[in-house]
Amino acid sequence: MNDIDLVKRIGAGDKRAMHAFYMRHNQAVYAFAVSRSGNAELSSDCVHDTMLDVWRSAVNFAGRSSVKTWLFSIARNKLVDALRKRGKLSYVDEVPEQEDTAPNPEAAAIAAAESTRLHRCIEGLSGPQRTAIRLAFLEDLSYPEIAKVEAVPIGTIKTRIHHAKQALMRCLERGLRG
Repeated sequence: MNDIDLVKRIGAGDKRAMHAFYMRHNQAVYAFAVSRSGNAELSSDCVHDTMLDVWRSAVNFAGRSSVKTWLFSIARNKLVDALRKRGKLSYVDEVPEQEDTAPNPEAAAIAAAESTRLHRCIEGLSGPQRTAIRLAFLEDLSYPEIAKVEAVPIGTIKTRIHHAKQALMRCLERGLRG
């Protein structure tokens, strides 16, 4: 079942659809919240509050954006509210480890070193750049969707991703030379 069908069923009060939606998206919302806040407890609360809002507002989902854009917009708003209550807005990112599917030990060792280097380079990006990269390449959101989630103009997202890619290339090239 696709996300739109799940949201329609959630809007009709289907608890199983809500469970399926939660299982499909909770880890991505958590990773997004951690990337913005750097706080595991706050991020868990954000997931809870976001999913509760999905349950309450699914009936009003009009489909003017993708379900992911709607979901991450809710998560962003919940996180901003929580950070304001705590008196701090910060951008700290953690890049989740990715499973290594290399076919042999040598390739696995090379892939692990490259992955570690890439993660280190991503950690060197500014918070807004890390968030844009995460949403674009890990969550597969389009630039307009990211702009909507981040509540900034699409040009800002394009600039963030452009500069993030340049910074990543410079960082990775330095790693190859040294």
